[in-house]
Amino acid sequence: MQQQLVPPWLEKLLGTAFFSVCRTHGAAARSECNMYCLDCNGDAFCFYCRSSRHKDHQVIQIRRSSYHDVVRVSEIEKVLNIGGVQTYVINSARVLFLNERPQPKSGKAVSHICEICGRSLLDALRFCSLGCKLVGIKRNGNTSFMLEGISSSSTRVISSSSTRRGEEELREGSQQDIYPPTPPPPPSTSSTRRRKGIPHRAPFGS
Repeated sequence: MQQQLVPPWLEKLLGTAFFSVCRTHGAAARSECNMYCLDCNGDAFCFYCRSSRHKDHQVIQIRRSSYHDVVRVSEIEKVLNIGGVQTYVINSARVLFLNERPQPKSGKAVSHICEICGRSLLDALRFCSLGCKLVGIKRNGNTSFMLEGISSSSTRVISSSSTRRGEEELREGSQQDIYPPTPPPPPSTSSTRRRKGIPHRAPFGS
């Protein structure tokens, strides 16, 4: 049953190490291995390997935020049902994390947490990453990564709150944090302050 719920390449993708320097094109400018071929289901490779060996294959590009691997929703939703997984908007690109991220326990109460690792979520969703959804499928089998019978709109649901609060910067190899920024201070009330009364001067000495 699990094989029907999970594509054969997913576990290999989640266990792949990205952003090493390509052995073949190490001297080139774009030699980081941040590509993965869903047809070959092998190791990560660089931009130049894609042009020469995977030209007509299904390839996705992995990016990095705060030392963790992410993939753009626009790429991964073409091949996976990502329903139930928290997404973030980083540098105007909607992304999700490949694997769970350790999170220090906080004394603050949170409304939504990942069913698998307990990480706090922005929205009322089930998982913080593709890896946690995979564990959820293995445990319960009550969700799926397969696209059959899944409307395309169901994989794109995200609340406006997570879009606003999740905005940060994303680069290939970036170490930027994706935690929601501190909310802006409340509007200034200086315009509503009362005017001071007429000042009273002390009497002149005789």
